[in-house]
Amino acid sequence: MIYRFDILASSNDEAALPLYVEGDVIVAEQQTAGRGQRGHSWESGVGKNLTLSALFEPTFLNPSSQFLLSEAVALGVKDMLATYGIEAKIKWTNDIYVGDKKLAGILIEHKLQGSGIARTIAGIGLNVNQTEFSAQLPNPVSMAQVAGREFDRDEVLERLLKALMQRYEQLRGDDGQTLQKDYHLSLYRLDSQHCYALPDGTRFRGTIRGVAESGALAVEDEQGALHHYLFKEVEFVIAQG
Repeated sequence: MIYRFDILASSNDEAALPLYVEGDVIVAEQQTAGRGQRGHSWESGVGKNLTLSALFEPTFLNPSSQFLLSEAVALGVKDMLATYGIEAKIKWTNDIYVGDKKLAGILIEHKLQGSGIARTIAGIGLNVNQTEFSAQLPNPVSMAQVAGREFDRDEVLERLLKALMQRYEQLRGDDGQTLQKDYHLSLYRLDSQHCYALPDGTRFRGTIRGVAESGALAVEDEQGALHHYLFKEVEFVIAQG
């Protein structure tokens, strides 16, 4: 069921309440404390975009394979954009990029219970019709800017939820190999050399070669050595503008 709110602190926080069950979707027209990855806030123009949280209960998934669900959600967003002719890539871990600009952000939050995953909340912020952004945002873009037209947000939401469920059902009935392959082929900067930064500020040039089942990013350095980085252990250096 889709629950719509004019304003919430965070759609992910709302979705975490026990009254919601798998398949429920929380849509917030405005968030006062929307969260993004790495502790960043998520900004969205009121009445222009989609900010939502989808609730899953992937009890069939081993916690060691939880990154597969992140892959499924990112691929679902990418699949939806493709229905509008928008070719997007997945910037590890699960930002959605068109060229070098960010079109959507995804925040995955798991709740573990015993030896399994009790529930997962997938928060999605999708830039749909916004064309003016805060100067503090480094590289935003919207579907409208990419396609040169506005979109019906209800239709976009319908297509998005359909694509998400298709990928989720694929995950439920698959060993993850198909998802991993599709995610690999969708990676932003795959097999091309670019600049990255370590937490201490050190910069290096490397080539993304893939992502391990654990979710670690495999980057080959200029000497040909392969390094694996977990979340927050490496940053993409992207030219602004």
